[in-house]
Amino acid sequence: MSLVLGLDVSTTATKAVLMDAEGAIRAVAACGYGFETPKPLWSEQDPALWWNGTVSSVRSALAEAGVGGETVDAIGLAGQMHGLVTLDAAGDVLRPAILWNDQRTEAECDLIRERVGRERLIAVTGNDALPGFTAPKLIWIRRHEPDIWSRIASILLPKDYVRLRLSGDRATDRADGSGTLLFDLTRRDWSDEVVAALEIDPSWLPRTYEGPEVTGAVSEEAAAATGLRAGTPIVAGGGDQAAAAAAMGAVEPGVLSLSLGTSGVVFATTDGPSIEPNGRLHAFCHAVPARWHVMGVMLSAGGRLRWYRDGLAPGVEFADLVDEASEAPAGSDGLLFLPYLTGERTPHADPLARGAFVGLTLHHGRRHLTRSVLEGVAFGLRDSLELMRATGLGLPTEIRATGGGSTSALWRQILADVLEMSVATTSTSEGAAQGAAMLAAVGSGWFPSVEDACRTWVTLGEATDPSDPASYRELYARYRELYPALAPTFQAL
Repeated sequence: MSLVLGLDVSTTATKAVLMDAEGAIRAVAACGYGFETPKPLWSEQDPALWWNGTVSSVRSALAEAGVGGETVDAIGLAGQMHGLVTLDAAGDVLRPAILWNDQRTEAECDLIRERVGRERLIAVTGNDALPGFTAPKLIWIRRHEPDIWSRIASILLPKDYVRLRLSGDRATDRADGSGTLLFDLTRRDWSDEVVAALEIDPSWLPRTYEGPEVTGAVSEEAAAATGLRAGTPIVAGGGDQAAAAAAMGAVEPGVLSLSLGTSGVVFATTDGPSIEPNGRLHAFCHAVPARWHVMGVMLSAGGRLRWYRDGLAPGVEFADLVDEASEAPAGSDGLLFLPYLTGERTPHADPLARGAFVGLTLHHGRRHLTRSVLEGVAFGLRDSLELMRATGLGLPTEIRATGGGSTSALWRQILADVLEMSVATTSTSEGAAQGAAMLAAVGSGWFPSVEDACRTWVTLGEATDPSDPASYRELYARYRELYPALAPTFQAL
């Protein structure tokens, strides 16, 4: 039996997925962990958790499949983007990693805009300076932790720390690299201009590869820890969103992927760099060679529903909450939810944006509140779709949904009505880890290209068509009025 292994190093767990040559999942295992918020707006994690999670999940997956490490032909890596891992000359971690959802670096973003020029920064990297990206975190360390700064010998993204532990190689893929704000989007490599302007030592940066390219092989030490075969090839892989899009077959223009996980993502593949002039959309390289993508990101989607459940309906199952919400009418009887509980990226790029229920009356009950949360996330995702249309990408030919939220028939119907497009599910069940396995399959020679792998492995499931889009058109217009009206209050608070 020949298998490929996909690893996804996320904020909450490391997941291992084993797939066979027919595209069937033979085993899934995950090892969960937490992250720290030592101060308001901060988010940090010990990189040792990712390695321990890798060891545990790989061994569990091999055991579940009843196979040894010699059956694995190649390994692909995916993971949370934008995190900063700082290493000294010996390769030891200098401080906890600063994560993608950390919001401490607003002043450093201003400094980057000043050094590079905002328009030039967007033109080169495809993105404005936002607190979630890697470069502002690095500048923050220079300004606030000079002792750490003086000892840095290299920096890595989260999944690439696992690569280092697996093979000893300092490398990254071009999709994840382009999320650092240090990348030349057109050249698909580090930007000499931006790196120099920010006075960052270029020797700190890892080598870059296309997603299916081999970056190294499992070392003897890592083999002993994980149960894998020493010498097993490791491919570059992708940032979590690019890898998940590959798993869904969103690797060619016209197919839009929509992720309803902890965060919410609208992802469109392009044949070349497609940059929104104001940086309200992210433009990154794809994990697919010679492809790029445009992405709108809500910092929390499914995370908003979890916050709501844990705070206002503790102990109630998500399925029961959603069933109850189906009893409320479309539009929640005039109740709107502004979903910016942790600041926002798209379309406002405002770390100080906050959430709000607007329109509450004595008539509204829990079913209305729940439905308004689902609808608020859908409205936020439509903001991204509208920006893509304005950028000139046009309408996608199809939308494919993934993530925990996509399993809800009610939420899919709300999305179809709000977006006014059919929303389909796919055979993808394990997201970025599955995409990483697909990239490994291409890197090991099972397929000549990622596109070929998608045509063989990805099948479409049930499609949900719009049933009552008119109910949401005026409500969406009212929703778009809320942020401008409340932004001064958010700043004051």
